[in-house]
Amino acid sequence: MQPFIFNFLPGRVIFGSGTLSQVGDEIRGLGCARALVLSTPQQKDQADHLASQLTDLAVGVYAHATMHTPTDVTLDALRIFREVKADCVVALGGGSTIGLAKAIALNTDVPQIVIPTTYAGSEATPILGQTENGIKTTQKTQKVLPEVIVYDVDLTLGLPAEMSVTSGLNAIAHAVEALYAKDANPLISMLAEQGIAAIARALPRIIKNPDDREARSDALFGAWACGVCLGSVGMSIHHKLCHTLGGSFNLPHAQTHTAVLPHAVAYNFDAAPEAMSRIAAALGVDNAPRGLFDLAKTLGVPTSLAELGLKEADLEKATDIACASPYWNPRAIEPKAIGELLANAWAGKRP
Repeated sequence: MQPFIFNFLPGRVIFGSGTLSQVGDEIRGLGCARALVLSTPQQKDQADHLASQLTDLAVGVYAHATMHTPTDVTLDALRIFREVKADCVVALGGGSTIGLAKAIALNTDVPQIVIPTTYAGSEATPILGQTENGIKTTQKTQKVLPEVIVYDVDLTLGLPAEMSVTSGLNAIAHAVEALYAKDANPLISMLAEQGIAAIARALPRIIKNPDDREARSDALFGAWACGVCLGSVGMSIHHKLCHTLGGSFNLPHAQTHTAVLPHAVAYNFDAAPEAMSRIAAALGVDNAPRGLFDLAKTLGVPTSLAELGLKEADLEKATDIACASPYWNPRAIEPKAIGELLANAWAGKRP
């Protein structure tokens, strides 16, 4: 056994069906009584319904959460938060809403209750990515780690098939990079394999029958497992590229992860052989990068950055931004090779 260091993340997780009804008790359990409910504009009706269920425990709804957590949206949300004298936030939604909750917590240190409705997994991490002036930066601090996560399988039944797949593959990316992270450890590596396997097993079943509760439950568990992996260890080239493409070119978050992941894994293939074997085993395939690409292709989601709207002329700029301040990676960051990686992802070429 190789030496390792492992830091446990604090937090409370409630997992099941119908668990949305427990949010009021969780607010009280945190010693709070004035929750601001957060959502995107698309989920405002759900947020309003939750606020009505919370009655006096909810002091308002802020339904302007935005992809990549722009700092101007955070400032507007903070203004409302202070106006209504909230003492906690309840985030209902995916990564955009959870990111806003984290940004508010970073600035106020108030407790967060998050209720994920996708499979992104960001709810389980002490990581916040924010965008300002076209540049997305990340920071890792316990201040943004949610105190309570409420997983309600019922809330995912209406998640469209394509979004289910891309958010699930986004979560898989967290576990994939955890397997070759600088601070990888045996417990997280086992959890990473479980998370990858659970989501890869669930997604084809969800495509076949979106109302398959067992499949939805497996995917939601996998999202939590993969999120814990990301929160416990570091990120590498895959996340750096996705943060660059999202923050600087406004590409959709989960879909970008889907298109980039097989190529980032291929980039690291020779530098992390044990991780590659574990990824392949979790997917039930012989080759990790090809297995990831084939899974996305089979499930019918975009596999190229061109499909997501990135211009070929922007590849050089994206390469420069990503290489200017790289994350640690098992293979050295070589700008020419990163450019080739992005070119392959742009074209949707099978690794």
